[in-house]
Amino acid sequence: MNKENTHAASSKEPSVRITRARAKDLGASGGILPSLKPSFKQNSKRVLRESSKRPASDENKASANATAGFQHKRRAVLKDVTNISCENSNVEDICASEIQLAKRGPAKKNTKMVSNVPEGFLPVQDDAKSKLAEELSRIRVAESEEFIMPLKLEENKPIPQCRQYDVADLMIPVQTSAKPAGNAPIKEEDIVCEIPAASKGVDIVDIDSNLKDPQACSLYAADIYNNIRITEIGRRPSTDYMEMLQQDITPSMRGILIDWLVEVSEEYKLVPDTLYLTVNLIDRFLSHNYIEKQRLQLLGVTCMLIASKYEEICAPRVEEFCFITDNTYSREEVLKMESGVLNFLHFQLSVPTTKTFLRRFIQAAQAFYKAPCVELEFLANYLAELTLVEYSFLRFLPSLIAASAVFLARWTLSQSDHPWNSTLEHYTNYKASDLKTTVVALEDLQLNPNGCALNAIRDKYRQQKFKCVATLTSIEPVGSLF
Repeated sequence: MNKENTHAASSKEPSVRITRARAKDLGASGGILPSLKPSFKQNSKRVLRESSKRPASDENKASANATAGFQHKRRAVLKDVTNISCENSNVEDICASEIQLAKRGPAKKNTKMVSNVPEGFLPVQDDAKSKLAEELSRIRVAESEEFIMPLKLEENKPIPQCRQYDVADLMIPVQTSAKPAGNAPIKEEDIVCEIPAASKGVDIVDIDSNLKDPQACSLYAADIYNNIRITEIGRRPSTDYMEMLQQDITPSMRGILIDWLVEVSEEYKLVPDTLYLTVNLIDRFLSHNYIEKQRLQLLGVTCMLIASKYEEICAPRVEEFCFITDNTYSREEVLKMESGVLNFLHFQLSVPTTKTFLRRFIQAAQAFYKAPCVELEFLANYLAELTLVEYSFLRFLPSLIAASAVFLARWTLSQSDHPWNSTLEHYTNYKASDLKTTVVALEDLQLNPNGCALNAIRDKYRQQKFKCVATLTSIEPVGSLF
């Protein structure tokens, strides 16, 4: 290999293409042998092969360094692929035309045709490529120096200017108005730039300032409750399905079923969210599906099974719900009813209930207390659960029931001041006048003047663990506040 390279370097290669006839003449006169005339494609393949392999000795390093400039140039030219394809196609077309003409005519015509090719074509092309590679290397060196030099200067440069700026100078000014003037709708940009509730007014307390508890979702709690206020309207049951659709069941049968489900939830120690979701699923299914009274209990245990799977960590099994009904319904019937309820509801189980809003409103009600008032929380939950049994309370939104329960609970515990303040009005979006009808109806349930026999909820909150809040009543009627 090295001998061939030295022989080729010592011999003076012509700058033009050599045809077969000329090679024969030169071979006869002791010139270049016919076997040593490589084609253009073979040269390119040999260069690529040599550049792809790692040199094995110091003698091969020279050939590798010779091809390094071509490889560097090739990576740079790949930015414009059209130039490469055009250049290679022109060279290959010229070579192909020369070979064809060499085969057709005699040696004299071939020599004339070869003489038409400009001398020094390939060397000039190599020179242009080498110049282009040098220019690209210079540009890259200049660019690297531009990026490196400023960094070196910045490392040694002192930075006293950064300390003279204050954080207040970098803050974007925000409007301090609590609400827009008039009845104009709130724009999206106003909500994004909204300042904390504590600075909106003197009487409004920011209940989302506790950022240490990650479960409180303090950073975006306001956005969550604004979203569920819209959701509660779209996924509420019908308020008159007993009169319009159901003929075999009555509101009293519905009350008996829910009162029994309260006892079941206490037996299995289910969370309150499971009970609220169970009642919601029952009412939503009965709003559009006719059912007989013999299958009403089946619907009740099936909806509690679905709610348990959604809310509980360890939900009761299907067999336990069959057992609680004294095996009135089989496992297959419960599973068939479960499939029918889920398919009808399209698996939309994320529903804001009264318990969802009650947590938020109780937190706002206790903002002015030095210590959390446990009686207020238990009493508000007791009043809210009383509405589950009553069919007439379906006409009220869950958020309205939750706000009314907090209103009546505060009035029951203390009649010294008004139970509604600016903080509760801000977080519930209800004024005291908006709660009049619901609060008065809720007070009737609390006093129980008609002597309702459904006492599962009353017995539940008469226990000592709930501070016996079911026995509390207000001395002065709440209607005097409106």
